[in-house]
Amino acid sequence: MPPKVPGGRWRLVIPVVLLGVAGFMVWWRGPDWHAVGHAFTRVQWAWVVAAIGLNLLSVVARAACWNTCIKQAVPKPRPGFMLVFSAFCVGLLGNVVIPGRVGEVARVAVLARRMPDRQAAWGRLLGSVVAHRMFDLFPVTALVVWVVIAAGLPHWAITSIVIVLALSSAVLALTVLAARRHQTSVRGELGTIRNLLVQARIGLAIMRRPVPAATAAAFQSLGWLCQLFAVWTSMRAFNIHQPLTVAGVVLVLMNVATIFPLWPGNIGLLQAAIALPLRSYGVPYGKGFAFGIGLQAIEASVGVGVGLIFLAREGLSIATLREMPQEAPELEASAEEHERARAGVSG
Repeated sequence: MPPKVPGGRWRLVIPVVLLGVAGFMVWWRGPDWHAVGHAFTRVQWAWVVAAIGLNLLSVVARAACWNTCIKQAVPKPRPGFMLVFSAFCVGLLGNVVIPGRVGEVARVAVLARRMPDRQAAWGRLLGSVVAHRMFDLFPVTALVVWVVIAAGLPHWAITSIVIVLALSSAVLALTVLAARRHQTSVRGELGTIRNLLVQARIGLAIMRRPVPAATAAAFQSLGWLCQLFAVWTSMRAFNIHQPLTVAGVVLVLMNVATIFPLWPGNIGLLQAAIALPLRSYGVPYGKGFAFGIGLQAIEASVGVGVGLIFLAREGLSIATLREMPQEAPELEASAEEHERARAGVSG
C-alpha cells in the first residue's frame, strides 16, 4: 500500500484563505450595514415565498432538460425522473458549498451509482451534462439581447458576456461536431481514458436529434424564465419596484459575477455586482446590497435545502460529496485492472 501523502492539512487552508478573500471583498465593497439591516426589517415575506417557489420550478425545469439529454444518451433501462432530479439537486448543493463547480461531477457520480454499467454510465452522463449546459446558450443569448436593448448593461459586464458567449458558441459547435461522430462499439480494444471520451461523445447524442433537442431547449428556457420572475419577485420582497427589464439586468449580472467561482457563492463580489448597477435606477447601495444578500439566500435555500434532502436520501454526506470527483479515476483504474487481468488470463 503506497504511503499516504501528508497533504490533508492543506485542504483546510484553501477554504480558510478563500473565506478570508470573501471577507475582504465584503469589507472593501461593503455598504452601510445599518442601511442593510433596515432593508431586512421591511422585507415582505409573501414575495420571498413566491420567489422560492419560482426558483424551485426553475430547478424542476432544468432537471427535466437534463433528463431529456439522458434519455438520448443512455440505453434502457434508464433512471427515472426522480433519480435524475435527486442527482441534479445534489449537484446544486455541491456547487453552492464547494468551489470549482464540483456539483457538475457530483450529480454524475450520484446517478452513476444507480446504473448497472457504472464505467459506461460515467462517460455518457458526463456527455449529457455538457449537452445540458449547451442548452443554456439559447435563453442566455435571448436574455442578454433583450436586456441590452431594453435597459442596457455596464461595459465590464458586456465585455465579459461577449467573451463567454463567443466561447460558448465555439464549444457548442464542437459539441455538435463531436456528437455527429457517433460510435457504439467501444469495449475491449480501447484504453480506459479513450473509452471514457468515446462514451462521453455518445452522451452528446441529443445534439444530433432535432425534436429532443428542441424539447430540452424549451425546458431550459422555461427554467431561465422562472428564474427571471424569481429575481423580480425578490425585488418586490425588498421593496424595489422596478420593471421586469431591471430584473433581467440583475439576473445577467449575478451570472456574470459567478462565472468563475473564486470562493463559495462569491459572497461579497456578487452583492457588489448587483448593488452598484442598481444605483443608476435610484436604489441606494445599502438597500441593493441587502437585496443581493437576500437574493443569494433565496436561491441557496432551494439548492441547499432540496440538495440536503436528496443527499440524505442517497445516504451520502457533505464529506462524501467532496470526494465524488475522484470516483471517475477510480472507476477507470478498476476497469484497466480488469482489462489487464483478462489479457493475462488470455496469455
